[in-house]
Amino acid sequence: MNTKSEPTPLQEFVPFDRNVNDPADRIRVIGSGEIGGKAHGLVTLNQLLSGDQLKTTYRDISIGVPVMTVLRTDVFETFVHNNDLSRYRDGEYTDAQIAHAFQAGELPFHILGDLQSLVEGIRTPLAIRSSSLLEDATFEPFAGIYATKMIPNHQFDPGIRFQKLIEAIKYIFASTYFQSAKNYRMATGHDHQEERMAVIIQDVVGSKHHVRFYPELSGVARSYNYYPMGRSKPEDGVVSLALGLGKTIVDGGMVWSYSPARPRIGPPFGSIDELLKNSQKEFWAINMGTPLVYDPIKETEYLIQEDLAAAEHDGTLDYLCSTYDPQSDRLVLGMANTGPRALTFGPLLQLKKLPFNDLVKAILAVCEEELDNPVEIEFAMTFSPPSLGLLQVRPMVVASQTIQLTEDDLVQDDLLAASENALGNGILDDIQDVVYVVPERFDLAGTRKIAAELAEINASLVGENRPYLLIVFGRLGSSDPWLGIPVNWGQISGTKVIIETYQDDFNVEMSQGSHFFHNLTSLGVNYLALPKTSQYKLDWDWLKAQTEIQHTDFVRHIRTAKPLSIRIDGRSSRGIIQKPEV
Repeated sequence: MNTKSEPTPLQEFVPFDRNVNDPADRIRVIGSGEIGGKAHGLVTLNQLLSGDQLKTTYRDISIGVPVMTVLRTDVFETFVHNNDLSRYRDGEYTDAQIAHAFQAGELPFHILGDLQSLVEGIRTPLAIRSSSLLEDATFEPFAGIYATKMIPNHQFDPGIRFQKLIEAIKYIFASTYFQSAKNYRMATGHDHQEERMAVIIQDVVGSKHHVRFYPELSGVARSYNYYPMGRSKPEDGVVSLALGLGKTIVDGGMVWSYSPARPRIGPPFGSIDELLKNSQKEFWAINMGTPLVYDPIKETEYLIQEDLAAAEHDGTLDYLCSTYDPQSDRLVLGMANTGPRALTFGPLLQLKKLPFNDLVKAILAVCEEELDNPVEIEFAMTFSPPSLGLLQVRPMVVASQTIQLTEDDLVQDDLLAASENALGNGILDDIQDVVYVVPERFDLAGTRKIAAELAEINASLVGENRPYLLIVFGRLGSSDPWLGIPVNWGQISGTKVIIETYQDDFNVEMSQGSHFFHNLTSLGVNYLALPKTSQYKLDWDWLKAQTEIQHTDFVRHIRTAKPLSIRIDGRSSRGIIQKPEV
């Protein structure tokens, strides 16, 4: 297979034709202009899979990019112009005000017939996805900044299906001007006027089970792993898996992570009890039943969360599940026994009921060669029959500057923090501001308020052009407020270094499977993990003694007399933060 093919020129994309339905045309376009970064990545994937090498080797698994139609950027530009919406690009409006204004607008008349024809020919769920000019372009980390909306598209009346599609498209358009997107563009040095939005309308990978539609498996795979465990090497990569829609992974929820080089070795849980407590308990699905509420400006309008009992009732756990046997105090692969279920993906990774891991490694290798760079891919899979849909590919940024830190460097007396689980590479000597969650005030019930307080302090520091060190508990950016602080990147866009740590009564596994984490790595933000198992601790007493600039209910902002000295060795994953000299 030729893995060095050039992306298809724009003029060669197949225009959507309401009178032609050729199954070979997996990617079609409506309008003119650009198709955006995410769509270009999918075009690349589709071309890589057009050869027969992978499909011949793994002939028992259907492999491909789900069928999609792309609204080019001229549709967005015409929509914004005709409805006088450009004022929302720079003005001070809430996300809800922007979303409502976009819902009130009218899409260009000339595309409505094509959209009507599209939904008339499809009666299965659709993913309406952003594909901006900046999104997923090489080393332009915009993953997860804009919206994705899933719609069931199952109503008998095609007019209703058409209306729901229109609402979803407008919502994606509106997310271009949401505050988090604006903050993110500012942090990455982009002018708001640079950005234009294309939209992908794509079949959802999955199957219907009662009122639920979802894939049995979703995953994110990286060809480079910033946190190799045991004998694994960074270049071995890492895969994160979840039951149901990939929202669990990209939102930083509970997932199963492993090295493709050692698929039988799972996350480093200290005991079976810890594994049962910290493995995935709920999954996301598209609601194919009665809508819970009409809310066109809510991203999760048609999504529902269910527990493992629902999935077992659906018969979707056969490849994913292990069962706890209390008599032997061990996990047994499969579901033959009764007992608590745990998503260890053992039947897939250990019993090798399908050559899944080999396939993932092969796809990563092909994409890495094509992009000449470590890559991240997203995928979803069903098992009856086996079918794997590739949803995204993007390059990763891997540090190249040589910084060397030894174990002795991590035990110096003048350190604020040290870590053997650091991400990034280089030296920073211009940070005097530290923003941290006060340990004595931290409360899981208040994590949403903590996110709002961090956003307020961040806006002030960004306005003053003052980079800062951020210290938090749990998984930063998790959508689950019981796992960490549910910020989006725009709310902490001015930070240059992040420390994630723990409290004795709150200790969760650090995660790197989210869009949030991809953006952090691509932007070159340095990161230090200080889990409970680390021998290195944070000097909280020193932080308390520093000059306070501001405090809120949960957060304190301090400023040091001189800059901190921060060094990150990306090759050894070691990092240190030295206190300023007195």
